[in-house]
Amino acid sequence: MVSTNAHTLPEPGPLAGLSVLVVEDSWQVGAAVKRLLQACGADVAGPAATAADAARLISERTIDLALVDINLRGGELAYGLIDQLHEQGIRTVVVTGYADVSLEEGKVAAILQKPVTGRQLVRVCAQQS
Repeated sequence: MVSTNAHTLPEPGPLAGLSVLVVEDSWQVGAAVKRLLQACGADVAGPAATAADAARLISERTIDLALVDINLRGGELAYGLIDQLHEQGIRTVVVTGYADVSLEEGKVAAILQKPVTGRQLVRVCAQQS
């Protein structure tokens, strides 16, 4: 028999054990993505609004997966950051409002077009774990 009292630990979420970096210049979007991923069991770093902020977070912890918006704060583009993530072996999912994103084949695990549903985001992250 399974107990349902308050002392029962919840089952791990679909992203349990996954360390995710969120790189997004919109505070509202970044905070919502962070809450969603944490609710699914992920350990979330960020959101980082610039490539420099993202690089600092990467230097402080092990990251399994990065969710990266192409357009960052102040008009900065994330292509250099995506190259750095690729060189470090960190799987990257691009989440962008741009219809056409020119990236070398194999640089990113997936490209998601905004708007993205929570279900889509969690599914793609789970596929990368």
